[in-house]
Amino acid sequence: MKHVLRFLLILLLLPVLPGRAQQTPLYFPPASGTWAGTTPQTLGWCQPQLDSLVAFLGRKGTKSFVVLKDGRLVVERYYGTYTQDSVWYWASAGKSLTATLVGLAQQDGLLSLQDSTTRYLGRGWTSAPALKERLITVQNQLTMTSGLDDTPPAPCTNESQTPNCLLYRADAGTRWAYHTGPYRLLQDVLATASGLTINQYTNQRLASRIGMSGLWVNDVYYSRARDMARFGLLTLARGNWNGTAVLRDTAYFRRMTTPSQPFNRSYGYLWWLNGQSSYMLPGLQLVFNGPLVPTAPTDMIAALGKNDQKIYVVPSQGLVVVRQGRAADNSVLATSAFDTQLWRYLMATIECRPLAAAYPASQKVTLYPNPTAESVTVGLLPGSSQLRLLDALGRPVQRWPAAQTTLSVAELRPGMYLLQWLDTQGSVLASKQLLKQ
Repeated sequence: MKHVLRFLLILLLLPVLPGRAQQTPLYFPPASGTWAGTTPQTLGWCQPQLDSLVAFLGRKGTKSFVVLKDGRLVVERYYGTYTQDSVWYWASAGKSLTATLVGLAQQDGLLSLQDSTTRYLGRGWTSAPALKERLITVQNQLTMTSGLDDTPPAPCTNESQTPNCLLYRADAGTRWAYHTGPYRLLQDVLATASGLTINQYTNQRLASRIGMSGLWVNDVYYSRARDMARFGLLTLARGNWNGTAVLRDTAYFRRMTTPSQPFNRSYGYLWWLNGQSSYMLPGLQLVFNGPLVPTAPTDMIAALGKNDQKIYVVPSQGLVVVRQGRAADNSVLATSAFDTQLWRYLMATIECRPLAAAYPASQKVTLYPNPTAESVTVGLLPGSSQLRLLDALGRPVQRWPAAQTTLSVAELRPGMYLLQWLDTQGSVLASKQLLKQ
């Protein structure tokens, strides 16, 4: 009898034990009308830290900032002349929207991830040999593993989509490289597979179902901040919207939001993933240890765009965070130091802890102007004895004593580099990306 009573007592206590509390049901805003909210004070967030966050965002060229908690508006700020109805570009944050659209197309039986891209774009969509071109699949486009050269010679760029700029570099699936050109052609794949324009397909299969308004213009999506938040909320709900399964393919959603290939563990299907053991960055063939955004929750996934267009989704905390605006930091393609800075402020707000929490070493060093054509000024880092510059393949190309604060890069070829601060043992204390124009 004693054992039975103990078992019943455990069952009664389970709902209130840490980690066992049921998740708050998600709120989904109507297509029009009032979007329900809650106050930071109700959630136990700290106002002084929130004030510091709002001011920080204002100093960083922000146009809009929105935070949802379980679907309800907690923070909504607009800066300057930008308003709730203003429209801004998503930049590469639109990649994550495209990934969801591809999942819908596979769900609808219009395509398969294993299909060769040639099936939809025809032979000769690249300059690769025909046999190598056929190896490239829709999944390779989703995972940035096309094998095509992400640094083609001028006048081509990373974003070029014409066959003469899509050059063979390695077999599909054998390397990860952030390459916008092949990604953007996924929109042509979707149009061919569906028989609709990319805007028609987006509106019919996704946007109209969640009350999102937006428009693709020259392969880039434009919308209001609240539309970005709606897409983030759909992702938070794992493809569901107010009881309706929009993206029913749960296996696809899982693969989209987990490591998609062995090279860059912090990249899914066009989504960035936090909390992984290592990560790679756009423009570099280097692997860095640790999480992508050390100040953010480990389960965060993110749609990241050039000039710091952001949609962050944190399932464990029911959060969706949106930021639109001009570049807040030395933003190169998708990622930037701004991610770490923003989440330092936001977590201090949520957890009511001092903002004095230390930055990672990489956030303590400065490097400007960036991009640069001639020279760059760098900050001193205590404990460092040497500066080392690596090219995109991780090869050392230049060294300087740590006390030198003005570095000439005029003789270097244009491209992406990595500047490292080293201690006396040669260990890396901090690193920053440098774009040589």
